[in-house]
Amino acid sequence: MNAAVVTVGDELLAGRTTDTNATWLCEQLAERGVGVERTTTVPDRVGDIARVVNEYRAEYDAVLVTGGLGPTHDDVTMDGVAAALGRELAEHGDARDWLEQQGYSRSDLTEGTTELPAGARALHNDVGVAPGAALEGVYVLPGVPDEMRAMFETIRSEFVGTPTHRAVVVADEPESALLDRIDRLRERFDVSVGSYPGESVRIELEHTEEATVNEAASWLRERVETLDIADRD
Repeated sequence: MNAAVVTVGDELLAGRTTDTNATWLCEQLAERGVGVERTTTVPDRVGDIARVVNEYRAEYDAVLVTGGLGPTHDDVTMDGVAAALGRELAEHGDARDWLEQQGYSRSDLTEGTTELPAGARALHNDVGVAPGAALEGVYVLPGVPDEMRAMFETIRSEFVGTPTHRAVVVADEPESALLDRIDRLRERFDVSVGSYPGESVRIELEHTEEATVNEAASWLRERVETLDIADRD
């Protein structure tokens, strides 16, 4: 299973708000073996949201969109997703009924709060008010981190991929000096290799089979000057 994450908000692009949602979602999906192949931030514009969602839903198994939910003038994410899916926004009875069960009367709810793309499944907001939606592999979640995380927990089981195992080797050598051994590692083992320099060089190896990644890590450890080594799945 692969996925893309789209975060919506002018404040993200202006640097006024740090985008922690994308990082958190990527971590959660990776833990479930789902490969995240794109993360994109778009402004609060219907056309931009619709274009990106439409493109990504054709390429990936799931698209998770966060931010811009609610009835205010700049909350246009549902409009953009509806446009991408060729749907109209419509009052969603299940979303309205659930909020009423939580103690909100219709007069309490601003007009448009419970409008979702026609045919969507409502995702209830246990922390806030604005509901999310799921339709055709697109999942729309709130932008408020606490609300987004709580809502994701209700759909977590829908994201299932192939778990990967990872080993980390920290080399006390310049990255440029390691290139030949990394090339040999790739030739010898069918593992993904990432090299991340800093005060030392962190080399991460990944594979779906634990034995393969452990064998590759052992081979590399014998051929580099290691400062520190940590392994984890």
